Amino acid sequence: MDEDITIINQNTRVTLIKNFLKKNLKKFYFFFTIIIILLIIFFVFDEIKKRKKEKLAQIYNSLIFNTEKYSQKEITDRMIEIIKGKVDTYSTLALYYLIDNNLVNDHDKINDLFNDVILINKDTELKNLVIFKKGLYFSDKLSENELLEILNPIINSKSIWKQHALLLMGDFYFHNKQLNKSKEFFKLITELDNVNPKLKTDVERRLRRDFSE
Repeated sequence: MDEDITIINQNTRVTLIKNFLKKNLKKFYFFFTIIIILLIIFFVFDEIKKRKKEKLAQIYNSLIFNTEKYSQKEITDRMIEIIKGKVDTYSTLALYYLIDNNLVNDHDKINDLFNDVILINKDTELKNLVIFKKGLYFSDKLSENELLEILNPIINSKSIWKQHALLLMGDFYFHNKQLNKSKEFFKLITELDNVNPKLKTDVERRLRRDFSE
């Protein structure tokens, strides 16, 4: 008797499962199709991204290794094209090349290019490095508040670039004869936990030399 009941229960479960599958078969097909489409989109997008990066890499390498073949304007235009291509590695390298070789003198244009590169960098520390370089580039061109506005995201973080941002502000105030503010920023460097030992030693030496009473 118990065996008969067990068999009946099993058959009932099988029937319920079959009925459930029949009723929801279209839904299963729909969700399966959606998953397949999403996977295809993902792989296609990834492939497009790889090809785009390879293309920009070829353009960048061609420019820096064959500079004699191009005019300065051609190099500048192509480097800006790479930056606008929004591939973090080569967009960043292209920006640095423009700055290191003084190919763009319009500060507003440089500011826009910096902002473009900052936005596309997903790695926090690489983004902070670009922010620091922006501050460094504009350190002799901007006011105190403008420079702080650029560097504050680093200064208020635990970034490895914080010590360099503090040093830059300390130098900025020292150059502008604002010694109390300069001293304040230099002291902040010595209080950091993970400061570069050589940098800390140099700053401590400057504090004794330039701010001793």
